[in-house]
Amino acid sequence: MAVVRGCNLPDDLLYDVDNNIWYRENADGTVTLGMTMVATGMAGQLVAYTPKRVGKTVESGKSCATVESGKWVGPAKIAFEAEVVETNELLNGSPKLANTDPYGQGWMLRVRPADWAAAKATLTPGSAVAGPYEAKMVADAFAGCAAA
Repeated sequence: MAVVRGCNLPDDLLYDVDNNIWYRENADGTVTLGMTMVATGMAGQLVAYTPKRVGKTVESGKSCATVESGKWVGPAKIAFEAEVVETNELLNGSPKLANTDPYGQGWMLRVRPADWAAAKATLTPGSAVAGPYEAKMVADAFAGCAAA
């Protein structure tokens, strides 16, 4: 697992570094996604999570959910076109799960990509994510998760 400035970035995931979103392939052809530890570290304690509804198709680069913390309200942007097939009801009731367990119970959505092969080619594998994240943290003047 890559650890950049105190932020864990598991090797088995794919990342959209620009938007601080992680992706996990599922055996049934769907993809689970959530906010990275970097995203939750920058945002602070989450207080609200409003996903797009099941059945909704979300275009590449558009919001698949709105997240809110004490310091920030904004979109979680998906890296590819996909249909929402499941939302995390547990996260609806307890948004702080995204802070305490971002890669487990804090996942946001399961989606069915329109073209996963093309989408996957645009994402950064966990084994190669440390360098891009270090550069992003420098650019964003983010000290890291331990300092968040």
